[in-house]
Amino acid sequence: MTTTIADRLDRLPVTRTHRRATVIVGLGLFFELYEVFLAGTISSVLVTEFKLSKSALPPLLASTFLGMFVGAVVLGRFADRFGRRNAFLVNLGLFSVFSLLGAFSGNATMLLVTRFFAGIGLGAELPLADAYLSELLPARKRGRLIAWAYTLAFCGVPVVGFLAKGLTEQTILGIAGWRWLFVIGALGAVIVFLLRRGLPESPRWLHSAGRTAEAEAGIRALEAEAGQAAGAPLEPEEVGKKTGLSDLLGPAYRRRTLMMTFFHILQTVGYYGFGTMVPLILAAKGYPVSKSLLYTALTFLGYPIGSALSLPLVERFERKYLVIGSALAMGACGLAFGLAESITVAIVFGVAYTAVSNVFSNAFHIYQAEIFPTSLRSTASSGTYSISRLTIAAMPFVLVPFLHGFGATALFVLIGAAMVLVAVNVGILGPRTTGRSVESVAAL
Repeated sequence: MTTTIADRLDRLPVTRTHRRATVIVGLGLFFELYEVFLAGTISSVLVTEFKLSKSALPPLLASTFLGMFVGAVVLGRFADRFGRRNAFLVNLGLFSVFSLLGAFSGNATMLLVTRFFAGIGLGAELPLADAYLSELLPARKRGRLIAWAYTLAFCGVPVVGFLAKGLTEQTILGIAGWRWLFVIGALGAVIVFLLRRGLPESPRWLHSAGRTAEAEAGIRALEAEAGQAAGAPLEPEEVGKKTGLSDLLGPAYRRRTLMMTFFHILQTVGYYGFGTMVPLILAAKGYPVSKSLLYTALTFLGYPIGSALSLPLVERFERKYLVIGSALAMGACGLAFGLAESITVAIVFGVAYTAVSNVFSNAFHIYQAEIFPTSLRSTASSGTYSISRLTIAAMPFVLVPFLHGFGATALFVLIGAAMVLVAVNVGILGPRTTGRSVESVAAL
């Protein structure tokens, strides 16, 4: 009989509970990504609606991501102190309420404020999902199931693109179509909130928090569901002192913390720099708003396609090297998009870029949750990930003027350089993780 929590969880086959958790977490991520890409997708519409100057648009675009920085830091720590499930409910509640309030914004200032507070709820969603699934799922199937969750999630990006194309030109029940986009996101989050109330708490988190009896009960339920004999009872975990952000800079994890900090500063330029800037790039090339929204929606089709393509890759290849290879491919596809002179070529390379970027995204979301211990996992993922939210908040103030001043080609040279640096950073500092338990990787 095995006695460690890692052995007992990782020996399990995939059960109905594992699949249900994957789908429910994926649905939450669907609406998180829907919200993240929403403001950028309809940015040209908001400029017209609120008569925004060029200087007024960047703060509006940045507000959500500034809120996400706050949320990632605060709710990430909340998840390590009070549980993954409780944190899931808090973040969904926040972003559903303030997204709905945003639909009724009478001016740009109100929209900016509501987007900031919605962002606080959004901030911890991705790293929290990574932590929860990495702790619950068996090691040999972890990568594939997390990739399935993100494949479902990234369907939200083309959905918001096509909804924006269809609704922004309409008035429904006397309400402008763009406002309905916020209502849809809020109602979707409410549905996921209700579903997540039925999720089990992470047994690994319960054990690390000293709640051994609850962890034992959770594992026994999974073993019974799988038709397996129960393992030997868990030995109590020595809780010890409280851990926090300062531990991430201690000797054991300093190298990984610095790697993920630089990683998130750089990957944000490539990943969100493209996704949030495409409508503005196409508008700068001279395409009208209605056409640029359609072309943006078409390029966004690559997000779920790439996520689906990652399903066999994340278990077949070492995730460290998958992150490196896909980062370099993003740089190449982005440069080709920037150089494209016809819209057909631009859409082809736009789809290629978004597809490759989601092989990259799925690989790194799995990877970042594997390299820290359970007691610090959500704090570490959210803390380093929060840096990317600050970077995104700053991007409109840098990339929008850069686009207007130097053009699309120069912008994608900048993006390509950032992705090359991502590859170098992970190549030098990153450990290998594929097929190993999260405990063994954290101990490397």
